[in-house]
Amino acid sequence: MRSSPAARVLSGVVIGSLILAALVALAFVVGRFPVSPAELATAVWARATGRPSGLPAAVETVIFNVRGPRVLAAVAVGAALAVAGAAYQGLFRNPLVSPDILGVSSGAALGAVLGIYYSLSVVAIQVLAFVFGLAAVAAVYAIGAALGARDPVVVLVLAGVVIGTLLGSCVGLVKYLADPYNQLPAITFWLLGSLAGVTAGDVRAVLPAVVVGLIPLVLVRWRMNVMTLGDEEAQSLGVSTQRVRLAVIGAATLMTAAVVSISGVIGWIGLLVPHFARLLVGPDFGRLLPVAMLLGSAYLLAVDTLARTLAPIEIPLGVLTAVIGAPFFLWLLATSRREWS
Repeated sequence: MRSSPAARVLSGVVIGSLILAALVALAFVVGRFPVSPAELATAVWARATGRPSGLPAAVETVIFNVRGPRVLAAVAVGAALAVAGAAYQGLFRNPLVSPDILGVSSGAALGAVLGIYYSLSVVAIQVLAFVFGLAAVAAVYAIGAALGARDPVVVLVLAGVVIGTLLGSCVGLVKYLADPYNQLPAITFWLLGSLAGVTAGDVRAVLPAVVVGLIPLVLVRWRMNVMTLGDEEAQSLGVSTQRVRLAVIGAATLMTAAVVSISGVIGWIGLLVPHFARLLVGPDFGRLLPVAMLLGSAYLLAVDTLARTLAPIEIPLGVLTAVIGAPFFLWLLATSRREWS
């Protein structure tokens, strides 16, 4: 007997929440400076109640100043990329679409690379990455609107590929001109993705943008289900496809540009996680959003924990997400028998 949609959503949320909670605890405990579960519980309880914990200052520093911001960043970045991927896949009716399909990652990469090349501050680099990411998608959407094609989805995807390739070439040019001893290693490190330098201030800076981007996606969730039928069918049902498309692209781009500005380019999350969430709760966008958020947070948190503990030096997140994501995606394609729609 098949379970009801509500039961599937509840089970997906419960499973995702349990996995995420376990990974959060694990991320705080493991590392080069080990923290026992008892010390973690004592520190958190003392901070919540305002009482002294009695723990060494080094333990509290590791928990609240080193691992705390990194864990929060992994949760926020993973959730934002997964939700953006689910939104883009539903909007473009293509299961192979990821958040960087419209060039947001390439734009953010160019902004950050220029900031590093001109030796700007960390905040300025993040601002440039955010602005260039939004500008890249705005350029893609402007091209699609100017062409006014019969199939705007195809035009947007093709324009995104062209703009992304152009911006990627610009990134390559800046890397060629950069100082190979100082600037080039920093550029390469950023392009491969990392949460090593994230601070609590960085997390506070991007959370408003993530929330602002999430709200429109929640409000248009039922319209997104209609959009999967195609523009003609959606318009016949009273949906303004142009407005919905603009709202979804704007919201997903805002979330992606915000988190990429602090984490660097991290692939596969927006492509892989929505597929797994869809297997748990089905294609309904309203049910897909919360499960994709939980699974995206859990996936990036697990990858980040591995990145800082597997080897003596930290492994870039972009490398690990590809190594883990590629075979897992192939497994999903091989085991999933239902047609994506």
